[in-house]
Amino acid sequence: MVLLFIIILLFIAYSVIIARFYQSWNQAPAFISSEKKPPVKISVIIAARNEEKNIGKLLSSLQQQDYPADLLEVIVVDDHSTDATAEIVEQYSFVSLVQLKEDAINSYKKKAIETGINRASGELIVTTDADCTMGKNWIKTIAGLQELTGAVFIAAPVAFSEQAGKTVLQQFQVLDFLVLQGITGAAVSKKMFSMCNGANLAYTKQAFAAVNGFSGIDHIASGDDMLLMHKISKQFPEKIQYLKSKEAIVYTETEKTWKSFFNQRIRWASKADKYDDKKILFVLLLVYLFNFSFLALLIAGCWNYQYWVAFLGLWIAKTIIEFPFVSSVASFFNRQSLMKYFFFLQPIHIFYTIVAGWLGKFGSYEWKGRKVH
Repeated sequence: MVLLFIIILLFIAYSVIIARFYQSWNQAPAFISSEKKPPVKISVIIAARNEEKNIGKLLSSLQQQDYPADLLEVIVVDDHSTDATAEIVEQYSFVSLVQLKEDAINSYKKKAIETGINRASGELIVTTDADCTMGKNWIKTIAGLQELTGAVFIAAPVAFSEQAGKTVLQQFQVLDFLVLQGITGAAVSKKMFSMCNGANLAYTKQAFAAVNGFSGIDHIASGDDMLLMHKISKQFPEKIQYLKSKEAIVYTETEKTWKSFFNQRIRWASKADKYDDKKILFVLLLVYLFNFSFLALLIAGCWNYQYWVAFLGLWIAKTIIEFPFVSSVASFFNRQSLMKYFFFLQPIHIFYTIVAGWLGKFGSYEWKGRKVH
């Protein structure tokens, strides 16, 4: 009975958090870009490692941006690629290629981005990943929000490509990522700076310098996005914005295998305890404990089958409380057709949250051919 009482309390607290995310997401104002092109010089920084299959599509997307060519520069920092990434980049005359020299460091991506920023001449730094694509109004929309609000840091939406959703792995990743994107928009809109995605970020070069860049977090393999936002929020708490605009969506690809998916999520989870904001840590811990309660019920059911009944009831209750929020986010990203799988994919979400959360703290993962502890 004590176990059920604790789980009920966790569920109530979790429900309150999800309800607040739902409300905040819906209240976040949609941004509509004007036809006017803001006169801000923008530098797009791309850290790339062994991306010969993807980098060409990204650079073609950037080539088609509806933004003055003299106000847009693109810098690709090649992170010790062993394939044809550099050769492909050199085929695009509007792109500057920089080779990362440093080696035997823990955060290659942060060093690559920092290297690109040091070469950048733009006032506004925009980062994306080498396996992404975007629409022609991407840069213009980011610049428009920055000019309108004076933001020094902008978190913007990321989605999996519209082709994703054919396999169970893809369906799960799309729905799971929708949750993360919804939380990002809701949290940032309410000045809780816990989530963003490096595939679609913008920040002023001045703000990056004001917080000494990645100094203090450069020993952490991940966190070029969320931990940087957290640093900047301490000095500029009122100057951070979420860009809720379909024109600003950046599209990326799902992981191809369950192993690569888990490695990605473990990498993301590895920075969960790096925040010094107790509110963020409390929410992360609560979410983890709530998901862990499902495992506790499964184990307890070995002695009393009624705990398995409670497991099923909690599964249904979790789906009910999350469904409106996820459905609203799915509508924004035009992925509502996948909501029919939401209930059935819940066990996978619970399992990966438990495993990735644990290994993110106590394990290691492999990323881009490198093992990280």
